[in-house]
Amino acid sequence: MSTLSSTLALSASGMQSQASRLRHVSENIANADTPGYHRKYVDFRPMAVAGDGFGQASGVRTGPVQLDQGELTRVYDPGHILADETGHYEGSNVDVMVEIADAREAQRSYEANLKMFDQARQMSQSLIGLLRR
Repeated sequence: MSTLSSTLALSASGMQSQASRLRHVSENIANADTPGYHRKYVDFRPMAVAGDGFGQASGVRTGPVQLDQGELTRVYDPGHILADETGHYEGSNVDVMVEIADAREAQRSYEANLKMFDQARQMSQSLIGLLRR
């Protein structure tokens, strides 16, 4: 695999991983008010991508979806159908501010990988243009 195509594969793996992360962040935000909902998250794991004599280049992939086992918030609402005798029920453990920050980080990482992908694509097009002359 050439260095340019290896770069394309690396940035594509980063974009796929960040898109997966962003999908889980949006699910968390959508379910922030769902009683008993546990926040979902994924971790990133290294992935070997075959090199071309320059050694191994590494990419990234997401691990399995994990549930945050943090404590659920106790919400006081005596009229809620899930409320116990004290008027409380278990809400979710989603902090919307943390999710918004994670979404921004994932978006910026995605954009950085996209720029790297576009630069590698432009370089390969320029090389092909030079070889045609």
